[in-house]
Amino acid sequence: MGMGGRSGRRPGKGVEGAADAASAPCQYRCVECNQEASELYRDYSHGVLKITICKSCQKPVDKYIEYDPVIILINAILCKAQAYRHILFNTKINIHGKLCMFCLLCEAYLRWWQLQGSSQSTAPDDLIRYAKEWDFYRMFAIASLEQSAFFVGVFTFLWIKRSVTAKTRPALALLLKALLLSSYGKLLLIPAVIWAHEDVRLRVRLIRVFVLASNTQAVRVALNISRTLAVLAILSGLLLESSAVYFLQRMEWDLGGDCAVYRSQDF
Repeated sequence: MGMGGRSGRRPGKGVEGAADAASAPCQYRCVECNQEASELYRDYSHGVLKITICKSCQKPVDKYIEYDPVIILINAILCKAQAYRHILFNTKINIHGKLCMFCLLCEAYLRWWQLQGSSQSTAPDDLIRYAKEWDFYRMFAIASLEQSAFFVGVFTFLWIKRSVTAKTRPALALLLKALLLSSYGKLLLIPAVIWAHEDVRLRVRLIRVFVLASNTQAVRVALNISRTLAVLAILSGLLLESSAVYFLQRMEWDLGGDCAVYRSQDF
């Protein structure tokens, strides 16, 4: 029944089931209008399911509980708000930590690959292998710092904006989960390096644009804000990330290191 079918409540049937549904906390969201809902479907008996209808828009609360996960992924790739609401609110996906690690590894590999392609050494083989391994760890640390700076920029902007206008604070845990899950496009960096020939930078730029578009939609859905505000939040994150890159460049220059890898980065 799709990736969200098991997350709906099963209150039973009859008057008791209706009373349980009425008194249950609203832990789900309608994928169409973002209205809160207490259940996604009702299991009467023997596998007879009835999808809950939203009281606000009179549409199914979550049509994706009947969809195949591949269809849901395609809708997420198309940046549809309904798919993001299904993933963020109506499913119990806890892979964002592992996904973040994989994305950082992909980004570190891209940086390490570009660094190795631009450097030549006549040192012994053992020393070369040690230096290459250390370079990969260094690229991973740099990618982690830059992503952290991006997230801090987004959080800070939304924190200030919501505190001033709405007098409320954004749900940072949900926002972090949305940003991590919507960064799945970075996994395409490895295929871009493997199958690319001379247009690696173009492909990396396209992946970068796709990831930023996904981040924007995820922030918009997670906090139920306007598209303009979500874009400004992402731009604030990019600004702080660019400042972190500039700081790393200056630090490498002061240490006498080779900072060409930063100057040539497209991601």
